[in-house]
Amino acid sequence: MDRLSSMNAFVIAAELGSYARAAERLHMSAQMVAKHVAALEQRLGARLLNRTTRRQSLTELGSAYYERCKHILTEAEAADSLAQIMNDTPRGKLKITAPVTFGSYSLMPLITAFLRDNPDVEIDLHLTDRFVDLVEEGYEAAFRIGPLATTGLTARPLAPYRLVVCASPAYLAARGTPQVPADLERHECLGYAFWSRPADREWIFYQGSTLYSVQVTSRLQINESRALMSAALDGFGMVLGPQDFLRTAMARGELVQVLPDFEAPSRPMHLVYTANRQRTAKLRRFVEAVLARFGPV
Repeated sequence: MDRLSSMNAFVIAAELGSYARAAERLHMSAQMVAKHVAALEQRLGARLLNRTTRRQSLTELGSAYYERCKHILTEAEAADSLAQIMNDTPRGKLKITAPVTFGSYSLMPLITAFLRDNPDVEIDLHLTDRFVDLVEEGYEAAFRIGPLATTGLTARPLAPYRLVVCASPAYLAARGTPQVPADLERHECLGYAFWSRPADREWIFYQGSTLYSVQVTSRLQINESRALMSAALDGFGMVLGPQDFLRTAMARGELVQVLPDFEAPSRPMHLVYTANRQRTAKLRRFVEAVLARFGPV
């Protein structure tokens, strides 16, 4: 017989003073209560209850065993409730990955706010522009920018990752300001070199439903956004970069948006995670925070 069930039957019988009353509480027969107590006595090799036709009382061993059983049952109940507590209260470490520029400039305010709101959560944020395998590398969630390959992951669409073209006032004064996308062919267009492929040589723009494709050239390719912006600030060329990343420099007048009447391509963005991870409160709460901040309009 299950020992915890037998302990529970023994404690109830001792507290209520009879097998019959314990049986009512436990929704079982009095004979089954007696079997549970007998199983414990057989295991211990001693009596726990002195029973007569009128009353029952604890033996010396039974009294000490009763106290231990109550403690064990309380701990078992606390252990059983731990899963519910973990599912309701965000706690523990979240291992997350995101692209470098997005993570550094757009994501960080959400991360710090989330940690303030959830003091029992830790976040291990790994920033990289390479493709990360969540299952193989042990990440609970990842931000993906660009077309999403078919996977077994749950993917939540976010607002598109918007790009703009900028240049410094000094560069525009020296080389002129493009009026249409085709003018970029005569300019130095700084290229972002991805970890898995060379920099894009084709920049695409939209004006309404019309698409404009431009073949651009640059003598400088960089795989880090801050260095790319530094080259643009130094007046070396045009930069196509994330709006969030370039916003501060544009607000200060250090960079000027060009081709404002043409929409630079936006890249789709998703938050992905394995379906079974969503059961934890820490990830559920994080997904809610991400959707509130970056969810599609």
